[in-house]
Amino acid sequence: MRPPRPIDEETAVIKALHDAGVKSEWAYTAGFASIGLSFLAWGISRQAEDAGIDRADRWGIFVGHWAPTFFGVGLALRSYED
Repeated sequence: MRPPRPIDEETAVIKALHDAGVKSEWAYTAGFASIGLSFLAWGISRQAEDAGIDRADRWGIFVGHWAPTFFGVGLALRSYED
């Protein structure tokens, strides 16, 4: 059994998410969903907006950056679930 973790500013948000019942699997699922959503955002922006491919690329990249954040949150939550 692990000793209790000290709570500091960096881990307070993760502990609050854990205490609220958020599971690491949900964060992993959100990470994978955001990868698909980035392709969807890119495709919709490319077809629906008359702003060229540059804006579509920015939308896809913007949403694509969510995935590593969700995966990191999932890993952090996993350390509380052990």
